[in-house]
Amino acid sequence: MRIAIVANTAWYLFNFRLNLMKLLREEGHTIVALAPHDEFSQAIEEAGFKFESLPVMGGGVNPFRELVSVFSLWKILRRERVDLVFSYTPKGNLYSALSALAAGPRFVPNVSGLGRAFIHKSLITKVVLVLYKFTLNRAEKVFFQNNDDLSTFVELGLVQREKSERLPGSGVDLSRFSVIAPVLREPQKLVFLLVARMLWDKGVGEFVAAAGVVKERYPDIRFQLLGSLDADNPSAISKEKVAEWTSAGVVEYLGYTKDVRPYLEDADCVVLPSYREGVPRTLLEAAAISRPIITTDAPGCKDTVVHGVTGFICEVKNSVALASAIELFIQMSAEQRLQMGGEGRQYVEKCFDERAVLDRYLSVVKFVESKSV
Repeated sequence: MRIAIVANTAWYLFNFRLNLMKLLREEGHTIVALAPHDEFSQAIEEAGFKFESLPVMGGGVNPFRELVSVFSLWKILRRERVDLVFSYTPKGNLYSALSALAAGPRFVPNVSGLGRAFIHKSLITKVVLVLYKFTLNRAEKVFFQNNDDLSTFVELGLVQREKSERLPGSGVDLSRFSVIAPVLREPQKLVFLLVARMLWDKGVGEFVAAAGVVKERYPDIRFQLLGSLDADNPSAISKEKVAEWTSAGVVEYLGYTKDVRPYLEDADCVVLPSYREGVPRTLLEAAAISRPIITTDAPGCKDTVVHGVTGFICEVKNSVALASAIELFIQMSAEQRLQMGGEGRQYVEKCFDERAVLDRYLSVVKFVESKSV
């Protein structure tokens, strides 16, 4: 079959779906990757896959531009004679579904989080709900990354329960993210790392506020931010604000990287106080290399932690609760932190192995093939 893999960034496809594309190619399928052009477009092509640039703006809401994106995707699907579409991210899912309904291929969206429209209710939220209801019930299958999102969509009548299935996030490549012993540091010199795009919705503000509280008692504790400054998003944090935080000595901004592993390895604990996620891959990757994690009780985030065993969960949008969880981690012994990291690795091995995700995709492909005969 000819299979299209669609998302709103080539970065996402390369970092999260490259192994899926490789597996599908090994099974004899022809793959075309579709996303806006960025620095990872060439990397996808160098991996041997055809890449088609798609004009999709992650934070855009201009109706004309959005229609242009849908039309462009429709043309590509027809030109490439695509039989099946796997899509990701809110816009990738909606635009792929609309284009596939018009162009003919079957489609399987993966709901990896509900997106800003569900976090900040507005007129856009109502439009998105209508589009989801129109499209998702026509999908072959709808994958969800956590049960909260699945239940929300079913309860709202956006998708039929029998078409819905929960996957363990994107899964983790356990061979690439293998156990690495942490650097031995004194408790008052630990390193806490947040890996995400610099968006308010990721809880970056709460992380910085908690850092300020903790550093009053432990001035040598280090708090680090790793991720891109995303201007194309209503929730983006400005460069000036990040510079203000760093100049005040509250946090260190490490910029953007193509490989998070060295930064995860250098951290003692990885923190993500996000407002809502699918299942945050960075937390799973941190646990896979045996780093304890701290996150919120938000949908998706809480799935990554066994509270008190592999890390800690605190209340969403609560910097005081986050600071308390961080201080609790600081007060643990080195042996307790090591044990917590080891438990995290076992939890990921048991519940979030990428191979289980890939197997489910292969099953869907075989099902669609059987219907096409």
